[in-house]
Amino acid sequence: MKIVVLDGHTLNPGDLSWDALAALGELTVYDRTAQDDIISRAKGAQLVLTNKIAFDETRLAQLEGLDYIGVTATGFNIVDIEAARRRGIVVTNVPAYSTRSVSQMVFALLLEMTQQVGYHSHLVRQENRWSRSPDFSFWDKPLIELDGLVFGVVGFGQIGRQVADIARAFGMQVIAHTAHPDKYTAYRKRGDVAFVSLDELFRRSDVISLHCPLTDATRQLVDTRRLSLMKDSALLINTARGDLLDEQAVALALAQNRIAGLGTDVLSCEPPSAGNPLLKAPNTFITPHIAWASCEARQRLMDIAVNNVRAFLAGTPQNVVN
Repeated sequence: MKIVVLDGHTLNPGDLSWDALAALGELTVYDRTAQDDIISRAKGAQLVLTNKIAFDETRLAQLEGLDYIGVTATGFNIVDIEAARRRGIVVTNVPAYSTRSVSQMVFALLLEMTQQVGYHSHLVRQENRWSRSPDFSFWDKPLIELDGLVFGVVGFGQIGRQVADIARAFGMQVIAHTAHPDKYTAYRKRGDVAFVSLDELFRRSDVISLHCPLTDATRQLVDTRRLSLMKDSALLINTARGDLLDEQAVALALAQNRIAGLGTDVLSCEPPSAGNPLLKAPNTFITPHIAWASCEARQRLMDIAVNNVRAFLAGTPQNVVN
């Protein structure tokens, strides 16, 4: 059984092991695969693992004998699911491996925007401001306490719920928008979370954190109209999908001080082009899609991906998305 990993570097840049996967078949791992090499490298394999290498109908048609595609991520829109189904190719994903790490990143971004840790550290170490200060303490930007602020969660899946729990631990009042609020009656009964309309969430929140999937309905969910509903003191956080934002509209709102800040780990195109408007927007903190990438989260991803392959070979596939 031939197994090929086409783009294994981000999952395992060298600090994890492929041994468990290698025990399941004849394994070849490529760190990265150029577009022109995809077919030649995947041809002859019964099982292919991919993170960002896309498989559309044309590409699938060239891979006779391919039985399985394992997406080493939660999102699986890189595969034409219907085309794979027609060809009898099982497609799996890796759900729920990064909940803790992504939730942690939400608050890393939020605390950076409210406590200005990096900015003030720079003033102390690179500009020698503390050593020259006439006082024992100084600050150049407002420092914001989270206790009592309204934290709006858009999307209430596993990550959204974990983020809501952490926000409550900071003393924040949590409101949420979800397509299925009836599923979360326990939260409502305890008074932990108030479920509101999307527009109400944008109006009331001091912090908005996005945790919804990217669909036709949510693409550019944060647009000019919704930005106009936000408080000019509000902070926006996106650790979900870059295309949830109308990036040009968000950059303009930041430039005009119509919102107070943006923290995002994702952009609409990754890596971004030099012309992405958010790269030069004020009060903006951008990290390079690393919320998922703690060693612990990647080990969970590896374990689930290997178990997906093991289950498929045993005739009991799991985490099937088609």
